[in-house]
Amino acid sequence: MYDHEKSDPAIVAVKPTNKAGQPAAELVEPRAGAEGNVSQQSTGRAQYRGTVSQALARIRQAARQRKKEKFTALFHHVSIDHLAEAFSELKENAAAGVDGLTCRDYEQHLERNLEDLHARVHRGAYRALPSRRVYIPKPDGRQRPIAVAALEDKIVQRATAAVLSAIYEEDFLGFSYGFRPGRSTHDAMDALMVGITSTKVNWILDADIRSFFDTVSQEWLIRFVEHRVGDRRIIRLIQKWLKAGVLEDGIVTVSDKGTGQGSVISPLLANLYLHYVFDLWAERWRRREAAGNMIIVRYADDLIVGFEHETDARRFLDEMRKRLQEFALSLHSEKTRLIEFGRFAVENRKRRGLGKPETFTFLGFTFICGKTRRGKFQIKRKSRRDRMQAKLQAIKQEATEHASADSPAGKMVAAGRHRLLQLPRGADKQFDTDRVPIPRHQSLAAHATAAEPERLDDLGADQAVGRRLAPETANPSSVASESLRR
Repeated sequence: MYDHEKSDPAIVAVKPTNKAGQPAAELVEPRAGAEGNVSQQSTGRAQYRGTVSQALARIRQAARQRKKEKFTALFHHVSIDHLAEAFSELKENAAAGVDGLTCRDYEQHLERNLEDLHARVHRGAYRALPSRRVYIPKPDGRQRPIAVAALEDKIVQRATAAVLSAIYEEDFLGFSYGFRPGRSTHDAMDALMVGITSTKVNWILDADIRSFFDTVSQEWLIRFVEHRVGDRRIIRLIQKWLKAGVLEDGIVTVSDKGTGQGSVISPLLANLYLHYVFDLWAERWRRREAAGNMIIVRYADDLIVGFEHETDARRFLDEMRKRLQEFALSLHSEKTRLIEFGRFAVENRKRRGLGKPETFTFLGFTFICGKTRRGKFQIKRKSRRDRMQAKLQAIKQEATEHASADSPAGKMVAAGRHRLLQLPRGADKQFDTDRVPIPRHQSLAAHATAAEPERLDDLGADQAVGRRLAPETANPSSVASESLRR
């Protein structure tokens, strides 16, 4: 019946109603392009972005519809357009790898470089370079090792990670938040807050995996990837990055463990590893073994599990240790704790003659059992003390280094005046002091004006400043009474 409709070969997709049981955006298929050169009008970055997004959308749809299928033809998606998209997502000031090549240098002949890179990848001539080892300070004073990959390795890794993410984002469970598109640390903390306040949670397991990124078994990792990826060329790419090693002090070290924390592909591989090692097992344990309510929130290797019953919590912790050991992982003995926490924790501990409930930290915040003004249970969270102190110390040190001895900031730093009350110059002239209740606090007034002196060499006197900010009256409280009456 469509023989005479040669101008438009596509059948218009039918849009479902707003009351459809599934999201409409996932059901509506895109229209096919009309005949002619209409689809060739978009050029440049928008063109390859559209091509890449359409290809990834098809992969996502197939992964969603066929949960146990292996993808045997993925390598052709690492195309020039996909590599160009990956390069555009890199930061311009990203650290260079062992080759010293930066984004600005590579961009000068971008089209030619990407064509050469694409050709080497597809004919098997691409070789991954060792990552450069750098260390960044941690709040507790230790050093965190980071692997900085070469620029072309970053490009190919990002392009490959986008293809694999289209598959595994349909498989990952809802309580996994680390390094996933559309999810952030705030989403993880909000989910934890809602879970504790809306569910019967009385015990919190704060678990941390010891040196996770450095102890991942590469053998098990490849086996996990092969559950969904049957394209051997993609598998060989991942093996090249894992076997490239790390360059430190002129020596290249190659290990059969770890994913190289800091590389582009590392977060995806870490999530994939824990998806099979922990997520699927924990979800099954919650459905089959738990006697009470149970919540789970995971951000990379940081785990928070809430329980209604203490017996469930202790059984889960014992079995979790055994589960991780089977896959070359272990829990950090000092950072892993089981504490009583929740809406009934205060009353239960008070009944047993114990003190306040313990606190736990997650993603840089300390979670505390508290109450509202009306006496209802409320979770309070504040920045970790050690990280806050380290950040303030770094700011103080930077301010001291940049402040010269002759500048106003340098004079204040040298004098130890770090917490002066800032008021605009001429504040006594802008406000009617007869209508505003101002306490006669001579020292505070002196510091307020000293923060904005009219001359750098004259910080003013206490008595003079006091006369400018507050009127002389025998009964200061009468000023406040008059203001309240008006």
